[in-house]
Amino acid sequence: MPISELDHYFVRCRDIERSRSFYCEALGFEVMPRPNFPFPGYWLGVGGKVQVHMGPDAAPEATVHYYGTSSASARNNAGVVDHIAFQGTDAPDMARHLASLGLPMRTRHIAEISLFQIFVSDPDGLMIELNFPGVAVAPTLEKSSPETSGSLA
Repeated sequence: MPISELDHYFVRCRDIERSRSFYCEALGFEVMPRPNFPFPGYWLGVGGKVQVHMGPDAAPEATVHYYGTSSASARNNAGVVDHIAFQGTDAPDMARHLASLGLPMRTRHIAEISLFQIFVSDPDGLMIELNFPGVAVAPTLEKSSPETSGSLA
């Protein structure tokens, strides 16, 4: 019974509306139907599939409802999750879109496996990795911020 795929991840948000806006406006997620849990939150996804669950960091009784949260859980961007990765299409279009929103990003091209990556942080500092497979030559992108890596034109 092997694991076949990542189903979703849950993120505690300092400002849930700001985080929802980032995931929907910057990354193109849609708000999906969500059960009536005893705390506010969102389920976000693409193509009809939920991929991100989110709730407020300071939810009442969080340790009762958030099974991964304990009194020792990190609250300062020093937890066990370094980044979350999604696969995408059209890296130049995504880079232009993120730049138009004023979001700092970094890029990396790994030629030996034909992979181009864009890295952008969510509002609470969680690194989001966007993978674009099948890219043999790094695309020429417009520079958008001081954070952008040297692989851009």
